[in-house]
Amino acid sequence: MCGSLSGTCSTLLFQPLDLVKTRLQTLHSNMQPGSARVGMVTVFLSVVRTEKLIGLWKGVSPSFVRTIPGVGIYFSTYYSLKQHYFLEQGPGAMESVLLGAGARTVAGVCMLPVTVIKTRFESGRYGYVSVAGALRSVCQTEGPRALFSGLTATLLRDAPFSGLYVMFYSQGKNTLPQEISTSPYAPLANFSCGILAGVLASLVTQPADVVKTHVQVSPHLYKRTADAVRYIYNEHGFQGFFRGGVPRSLRRTMIAAMAWTVYEQLMSRMGLKS
Repeated sequence: MCGSLSGTCSTLLFQPLDLVKTRLQTLHSNMQPGSARVGMVTVFLSVVRTEKLIGLWKGVSPSFVRTIPGVGIYFSTYYSLKQHYFLEQGPGAMESVLLGAGARTVAGVCMLPVTVIKTRFESGRYGYVSVAGALRSVCQTEGPRALFSGLTATLLRDAPFSGLYVMFYSQGKNTLPQEISTSPYAPLANFSCGILAGVLASLVTQPADVVKTHVQVSPHLYKRTADAVRYIYNEHGFQGFFRGGVPRSLRRTMIAAMAWTVYEQLMSRMGLKS
C-alpha cells in the first residue's frame, strides 16, 4: 500500500517527461536523413501545440495501471527480501544491487504487458482509446506474445537501474550524520540522496531504455533485441543509444526520489522499518 501510494503521486506529476522521452526516441523513423536535430523543448512545444496541454498526459492511464500495482509489487518484494536475508544487519553495496535488481525483475515481468501498452500510447502512433481496448487489440491482431515484446531490453534496463539506484541511495543515506537522519529534515535528505542515485543509475541504463522503446513500439520490425541494437547503431551511431536521456533522467530521478521518500515516510508513520 505504501509503495502504491508513493508511485501514484510521482507518476501523475512526471508523466509529461515520460511522454517526451518516448517521442524523442521514436522520432527518428519519421525524419529524413540530414534533418536538424530535435530536442526535448521542441518535442514538448510540438505536443502542446498539436495536442493541447492535456496531450502531455497521454498514456497516464496505462501508467497508473502499471505503476500503482507495479510499485506496490516492487516495494513489497524488496521489503520481503530485505526482511528475510538482511534482518540483523543492513545490506552492503553489492547486496543492495542484488536486492534492488531482484525486486525490479519480479515487478517488471508482472507488469510488462501494461508497459508495452503505455509505451504505444505515448508514441502517438496507435489510436488506442482505453487500456482494456488496447490489450484486446494487441491480442487479436498480434497475438498475446506481443504483450511481452521488449522483455529482455526491459529487464536489462530496469534490473540494473533499480540495483544501482538502491546501492547509491542506501550508501548515500549511510553517509548522512545521525542527527540529520533523525531530524525533521530527514525527508529532504532522503530526497537529495534519491536524486543523486537516480541520475547515476539513469545514465548507465539509458541505452537499454532506447532499445526497449524501439522494440515495443515497432515489434514487427525487430524479431530480436539484437536487431533493434543493430538498427539504432547503424542509423544514429553510439549517440543514438542516449536519445531521450535528459527527460528520462529527469523523470526517473524525480519519480524514484519521490517514491522512496514517500514510501519511507509512510512506513515510519505505520511503525514499520523501511
